Amino acid sequence: MEIVVIILVLALVIFMFASMWKIFVKAGKPGWAALVPIYSTIVMLEIVGKPWWWFFLMMIPYVGMIWGIWTINLLSKSFGKDVGYTLGMLFLGFIFIPMLGFGDAQYQGPAAKEAQQA
Repeated sequence: MEIVVIILVLALVIFMFASMWKIFVKAGKPGWAALVPIYSTIVMLEIVGKPWWWFFLMMIPYVGMIWGIWTINLLSKSFGKDVGYTLGMLFLGFIFIPMLGFGDAQYQGPAAKEAQQA
């Protein structure tokens, strides 16, 4: 029984890596960057239009969650999605991240040009 769980978890991890790879490629970044732990976060920050040093803000215990959530929100907005999609990525990431990667969403730039200039 444990082997089935291990196989399912491994399959989900591979599927999520493939989804992130597609998101990176859609944003014009190398897909392999999604596989490298720290570098993938820095590339994600480039995709959403934030400086690389935000990575250090994300490493602050507890407070770093705010920057992480903010980055996910900016990622969904950069693909033309709204706050509802951000909530989906936060709470049902195994569904919404593949939808972003394999779906028809197009990369529109950092936070969709600041939400089309508000």
